Amino acid sequence: MLNDRPRDYVHSIADADISTTGGLLTQREVRLLCLAELNLQPNEVLWDIGAGSGSISISAAHRQPAATVYAIERRPQMVGHIRENLRRFPAPNVQIVEGHAPEVCADLPSPHAVVVGGSGGQLLPILHHVRARLPLGGRLVLLFVTLDNLHQATHALPTARVVLLQVSVGVQTANALRFAAQNPIFLMTWRHTEGA
Repeated sequence: MLNDRPRDYVHSIADADISTTGGLLTQREVRLLCLAELNLQPNEVLWDIGAGSGSISISAAHRQPAATVYAIERRPQMVGHIRENLRRFPAPNVQIVEGHAPEVCADLPSPHAVVVGGSGGQLLPILHHVRARLPLGGRLVLLFVTLDNLHQATHALPTARVVLLQVSVGVQTANALRFAAQNPIFLMTWRHTEGA
């Protein structure tokens, strides 16, 4: 049973164990890099905008149980998956926020770290809102699969670091091992510093 697994297992939840639709989730290897970049500390606040299945929110909450994580998602079906994944991997420090960002972020406590996995076509307004709310030293991580979003974000955040992640996972076929490529992901990180 999933809830009987050791607590450390949540840091590397198998993709197959996550409730989602149409493969809409941040793959395990990308999640681990994202968590490292977010570097969530005790008593900090994380916004997970476009939380999807909640895989990042839940992993971050387990990694730092003294932090508060807001899983922000506009699609009712995906909110249902977040609820199911919280049942599978309980994390009392995750709060689900249903609605469109950045509007629903207005009443949330200001974040110390933000991850944007989906923007619903509102990437620039989201970035504007996040930059206004992040304190000095605040961390922003963006995950993109499209060049259009990357183009918008690099113009809005010219000092951000961008990495192209291309992960291939070993798959056994008959008596041989082959590698199945996952979709490439652009991982962008930005830290709020003086003048940024």
